[in-house]
Amino acid sequence: MAMDQATKAQLAEFLENAELEAREVVKITDEHPDLTLTEAYEINDLIRDRKLARGTKQVGYKMGLTSKAKMDQMGVNRPGFGYLFDYFAIPDGGEIKTAELIHPKVEPEIAVVLKTALKGPGCTIADVFAAIDFILPAMEVIDSRYENFRFDLVSVIADNSSSSRFVTGGQSATVDQVDMKTMGVVMEINGEVVALGAGAAVIGHPANAVAMLANSLAEKGEEVPAGSFIMTGALTAAHAVKPGDSVTVSYQGLGSISARVV
Repeated sequence: MAMDQATKAQLAEFLENAELEAREVVKITDEHPDLTLTEAYEINDLIRDRKLARGTKQVGYKMGLTSKAKMDQMGVNRPGFGYLFDYFAIPDGGEIKTAELIHPKVEPEIAVVLKTALKGPGCTIADVFAAIDFILPAMEVIDSRYENFRFDLVSVIADNSSSSRFVTGGQSATVDQVDMKTMGVVMEINGEVVALGAGAAVIGHPANAVAMLANSLAEKGEEVPAGSFIMTGALTAAHAVKPGDSVTVSYQGLGSISARVV
């Protein structure tokens, strides 16, 4: 049976309050095992609407499930996505405040900013290249609201794909100055290398994830607006952080970005 709008609104409030209060909760499919992927995205849209109604600004999108292994594991054939809001942003060298979070993990990503809108269906990697204004290094701080970071696909989509905070800054480049596919990254925590990756980890090329975002949004009559900041997906596994940690990610051709965990 399809979920009614009132229940979706209640779940949106439940999950957003968990995020704002930094309080972990049981995954929503424990009580609603028949929740569909479409309904999960509708719940996340209601979370976005709640934030926008309070004056919060959406600044972009984040892609998740962007490795083939992860998609196979979750039984999907394309990445998921979530929304990024203004208060998620942490400047290069800034602080990841654990008092505002539950169980944060960090992962390196390649981000792009668009100079023109992208609209599906039928958006291709060539369309993405033409729309990119510049490329930036980024670090996502994911923070599922679910207990012990345990969830299923529809639960995590409803929970804004574990979106929480992001760090960006450093150097930028245009699409003809760097190769996103072969770009290497090194992530260090407290000076110790914890992960190595490359752009090809994101479904072969980070631009593929952006095209999939545009095509997914087209299914509900939306486009990716010009000026959007898009984190294209993790290049490595995520690593947990705690107060006192220092995280640095170095990018081939884009320098490095860092953050302190407090």
